[in-house]
Amino acid sequence: MEDEKILSLYWQRDESAIQETKDKYGPYLYKIAYNILCSLQDSEESVNDTYLAAWDSMPPHRPNVLSTYLGKLTRRISIDIFRRKNRDKRQASEYALSLDELADCISARDGGPEQVLEAQLLADAIGDFLRSISEDARNLFIGRYYFLDPLKETARYCGMSESKAKSMLFRTRCSLRAYLEKEGFDL
Repeated sequence: MEDEKILSLYWQRDESAIQETKDKYGPYLYKIAYNILCSLQDSEESVNDTYLAAWDSMPPHRPNVLSTYLGKLTRRISIDIFRRKNRDKRQASEYALSLDELADCISARDGGPEQVLEAQLLADAIGDFLRSISEDARNLFIGRYYFLDPLKETARYCGMSESKAKSMLFRTRCSLRAYLEKEGFDL
């Protein structure tokens, strides 16, 4: 079913919208959730929560790209589940590994409104940086650090060897760090 028809079902409050979403995007959403959670049960919980969040947010929100919207919901919900279940320990998931890899470029800060504003400015700067690099480097970076795909899989769908991908990611992280320092971020 086309995305516009699925969105129309949400707007009509037709419960078949959830089944159509599940049929079209279920595997995609499970992949995102599993990359973060490394647990089938937790991934199922995350994806089910995604369907509920989509139902609750449409209307009034009408996303331009349904797959991106659903992916973003799943990612946020999965990260929340991961944090809740792993408050005291770091689990060896793609999420934890990705955070470790990015730790040299971006430091985590908790706090008030100033930190929220700083996080938004940082996100904008990272977006600007990603638009300035090659398409191969950008796709590799996004696959690894946004979709949290394993390095081997990311390299495969970018059409390169795992060692080349690892090297390219390292150079991209170094370039990102230099770019953020030049932009005035205290890393």
